[in-house]
Amino acid sequence: MSASYEGYKSPLSTRYASKEMQFLFSDQNKFSTWRQLWVWLAKAEHSLGLDITEEQIAQMEQHIKDIDFEAAAAEERLTRHDVMAHVHVFAKQCPVAAPVIHLGATSCYVGDNTDLIVLRDALKLLLPRVATVVGRLQQFAETYKTLPTLGFTHLQPAQLTTVGKRACLWIQDLLMDERALRRCLEDLRFRGVKGTTGTQASFLELFNGDSQKVKQLDKLVTQLAGFSKPYAVTGQTYSRKVDVEVMAALASLGTTIHKMCSDLRILASRKELEEPFESTQIGSSAMPYKRNPMRSERCCALARHLITLFSNAANTHATQWLERTLDDSANRRLTLSEGFLAADAALLTLLNISQGLVVYPKVIERHIAQELPFMSTENIIMAMVKAGGDRQVCHEKIRVLSQEAGAQVKQYGKDNDLISRVRSDAYFAPILDQLDHILDARTFTGRASEQVDEFIAEEVQPVLALYSDALKSVQDVQLNI
Repeated sequence: MSASYEGYKSPLSTRYASKEMQFLFSDQNKFSTWRQLWVWLAKAEHSLGLDITEEQIAQMEQHIKDIDFEAAAAEERLTRHDVMAHVHVFAKQCPVAAPVIHLGATSCYVGDNTDLIVLRDALKLLLPRVATVVGRLQQFAETYKTLPTLGFTHLQPAQLTTVGKRACLWIQDLLMDERALRRCLEDLRFRGVKGTTGTQASFLELFNGDSQKVKQLDKLVTQLAGFSKPYAVTGQTYSRKVDVEVMAALASLGTTIHKMCSDLRILASRKELEEPFESTQIGSSAMPYKRNPMRSERCCALARHLITLFSNAANTHATQWLERTLDDSANRRLTLSEGFLAADAALLTLLNISQGLVVYPKVIERHIAQELPFMSTENIIMAMVKAGGDRQVCHEKIRVLSQEAGAQVKQYGKDNDLISRVRSDAYFAPILDQLDHILDARTFTGRASEQVDEFIAEEVQPVLALYSDALKSVQDVQLNI
């Protein structure tokens, strides 16, 4: 047996998440970012007058990517300290620069700042994914904005809506997720250069008490990392409240995905709508006829995991004592990476679903026909009143006929024959020529189609305009497994 199959591997990597998101949370990206941060620190310190040479900086830059992971692991086994292990390995590769690597910094300089860079890049990767799903669902909503379908309250048939209007409910939730994720990105700052407990004491010592140079150092490194601002104050770490806000947005996205895909699963069970189903796909090992909504089920599974991760972030922030404790570390390694990988995987699957949704109008029409006679009773009464009838007499006639038709459906499993009973009752002769119009499903959907147009113009398009370049390059998503 191959040794590569004898250890645990996360299914988020092997089955679900994209290569792009996996790279952001990879060791290669993490530790090369550490080295880049040491370069930025050295450059900023050099520009402010510390004794760091161009040669030292150049040597460090030459070795940002070529990390000896085995050597670093061996060092960590000795030191029990991941940052110092990588300092030692980097120093051996850069002997001229060795004296100035990590100068004045604490471990969280590389650890926390790298996390913030990864969070920023991961948010930038997720946001266009949300927009592409919204864009595809917009097309779906426009296509089916006038197609009547049964609305449901309490999972019981209610007043009609349209297929497109229902899709707008999903889109609206996704727009709220886009707003929350974008807010996280816009609010995200850099830890910067703060020292061991956030006081910048070590840097003040390096610059001989020159407070303005320490402030400038913080600003320069922040700008080199691509951030507009650092957090004004930190402990040893940036506040884990930042993680709470980010994970809250991801968990909220999870609720949206779960709700939408639960709706799709319900509609698939009614055979009104189906997610994509490939020609060679097998729905069941025992029942060859089945077309299970496995993509929607996957989304729900991933979304539930994503939702639960919020409590990890919340509890981690709540239990950080004073300037910091290390019990955040192992938890955050799991929570942040799995949160973004799960969100990425769920969004990719959701995009695959939204690119291939299949609607069955005839099935929808049949389901409407089973319920619409009962829904039309008020309209029949109003038509009779307009024709000179007595409302109370008409109401009683309709009540009796409805009970009889209901018995046929519930007790005998027959079709709803209320309209046939109305047509056969001489009392309703004055409005028989109006029944076809009264029973036109399109007259029961109110302003649904107009709401779709208004919603897309006023709410959807302004958001999609923010992602115009990403939407131009959208391709069909093919799921790995």
